[in-house]
Amino acid sequence: MVHVALEPVLRAARDNPRPHPRTQDIGERRAAFFELVTSLRGDEVLPVSISDTLVRLDDGRELATRLYVADNDDGRALVLYFHGGSFCLGSLDSHDAFCRRFCVDTGMRVLAVDYRLAPEFPFPAAVDDATEMFRFVASHLSQFASPDAPLIVMGDSAGGSLVAVASALTKDEGLAIAAQVLIYPTLGPELVTKSAHEYGSGYLLDLEHLRYDYSQYLGDFADHTDPRVTPLMFSDLTQAPPAIVLVAECDPLRDEGLAYAGLLEHFGVPVEILQAEGMVHGFLGLGAVVPEALTILDDLAERVHHFVEHASA
Repeated sequence: MVHVALEPVLRAARDNPRPHPRTQDIGERRAAFFELVTSLRGDEVLPVSISDTLVRLDDGRELATRLYVADNDDGRALVLYFHGGSFCLGSLDSHDAFCRRFCVDTGMRVLAVDYRLAPEFPFPAAVDDATEMFRFVASHLSQFASPDAPLIVMGDSAGGSLVAVASALTKDEGLAIAAQVLIYPTLGPELVTKSAHEYGSGYLLDLEHLRYDYSQYLGDFADHTDPRVTPLMFSDLTQAPPAIVLVAECDPLRDEGLAYAGLLEHFGVPVEILQAEGMVHGFLGLGAVVPEALTILDDLAERVHHFVEHASA
């Protein structure tokens, strides 16, 4: 059952449906997405120190990043973060409020990554960006935090998919990642689970729109069984980083998130599952509407601390 505080938000969204993405220019869509997420998150802007930097990867490619350091920074850990947005939308600015909140909540530094988006840069560009950023940050940790700080990798929605894939692809490279945090991740374009059927329309994330964005993301790449596209197809996740998987009850992506948690457990990976009752996809950005969302964020921060303390022991 949807949280009562979300009902007017969902009602307004159903009464004023967003146009199908095929009818909009990608620039218009990105501007509308930014306007939507900023209107729902509220006016609170937590004071943290930020620095924007271009990171030059080993292949010469440059990615924009934003490092968040809170006043209560204790150098305890670095969180490498990849935003959501269906592989086509989102930016450092659209998810700025979330990064600030998580930074203040945990006292950890957060390094957000502006990875390449479709349709300009179709698959596997975003996967390559995430994988190379894992390697770069793990080998240049002192540029962003204490050289012995545990490294946490975290992403929401499409960013959660990138984190899951990059964690699996680099699991045998000795990157010493303390944990992977997957926040309502999308884990493939098929979208045929029970939760997808129940919540695929009218609950903020419209699966017809997501299917379209997957087609933009994949371009001419047609193999949905490739685990870089559908992480549930990985045949071996042994030695992948310990995981926290956060799912929302009324999210069409809920069941695939739970399935991936089960797959990790099958290969002996420690997993903690957080299930947010009554919540919808993207709820962590709705703290101004649903105060309980911030309580769940606090709980997530506490779970991340557990992994950091274990890594530091």
